[in-house]
Amino acid sequence: MIFEDLPTTPTSEELIDKAFSRASRAGRAQQGLDAQQSMLQTAGNIISDNLENVVTAWPDFEYDVDPFYTELAEAILASITLGPEADDPEDERTGVDGLRQALSRVTWASRQTAEIQREYQSKLRKTDVDTARKHRKQAFARLADVVEQVDPDLRAINDARNALRDLPEINPDEPTIVVAGYPNVGKSSFVNDVTNARGETASYPFTTKGVGLGHLERDHIRYQLVDTPGLLDRPAEERNEIESQAVSAIEHLADCVLVFLDPSGSCGYPIDSQLELRDSVVRQFDALDVPVLTIANKADRFDPDDASIPDLDADYHMSVETGEHVEAVLEAAIEAIGYEPELPFES
Repeated sequence: MIFEDLPTTPTSEELIDKAFSRASRAGRAQQGLDAQQSMLQTAGNIISDNLENVVTAWPDFEYDVDPFYTELAEAILASITLGPEADDPEDERTGVDGLRQALSRVTWASRQTAEIQREYQSKLRKTDVDTARKHRKQAFARLADVVEQVDPDLRAINDARNALRDLPEINPDEPTIVVAGYPNVGKSSFVNDVTNARGETASYPFTTKGVGLGHLERDHIRYQLVDTPGLLDRPAEERNEIESQAVSAIEHLADCVLVFLDPSGSCGYPIDSQLELRDSVVRQFDALDVPVLTIANKADRFDPDDASIPDLDADYHMSVETGEHVEAVLEAAIEAIGYEPELPFES
């Protein structure tokens, strides 16, 4: 996963301590003017290089990150305050833009500390040892000041790293079936039944339950099935801004959507409400040319000819509990995706 190998970002105090302690050791290995020059070079290089490495460790969200993960990162980072709490709420860093701003300021600090080193190295070459020592101390003070200025940014970057590095292992390049519908309609049971999920879940900061994730293979093609509790299991008007952003990420991920209904009513939600949710999901994904299939689950618990049940306009009646038509539903979803892997000579 693109964020899992991001290194821990040092605080300003950690970076300054590291740079100056190594500079002190470098100075002890030299004498006179050489010692002062070696100390400045060591401290300046460590600070500038480490700050640069903080920035270059991150992928470019515009060019290197799949839109699914960009949208997901936006939702996750919007749900937390990056870095220390700001006195003014308008100064709080959130979202991908907040991360970009922090990375930009650290880039500035890296360049600024490199410039300070060059400036004072020039001064050290033209003076005596005592004056050189004073210049080196001045340089250290200025280096520390720059690093301390970006301490909130360093903390913000590390907060972002901690929030993103444990994202579920979802591959945006694999054909993906997203399962939607109200809670308790049988979504997770279906995912577990047709894949090797066996209850596999992974957490998002903005969901109350783990995201269900399973995989299966057909004709040497690997498919993902994703169940997203707290997102596509309730109407859009009930989602907050962060959850809506996460749904935007799912829009980039889905190649087919299965909307589950429970006409038996045992899920605890009226069938009319379930149909309204189904219709909103159909409108949302139809606009993106993503096929949507309606699945009436728990077919063993209701009579499809029951006059009290409204017209479901279901593509399939199925029962995960008995296995009835489960395989047919899965095959229909795979056929709706129509995935054809790109062969090497077609690239």
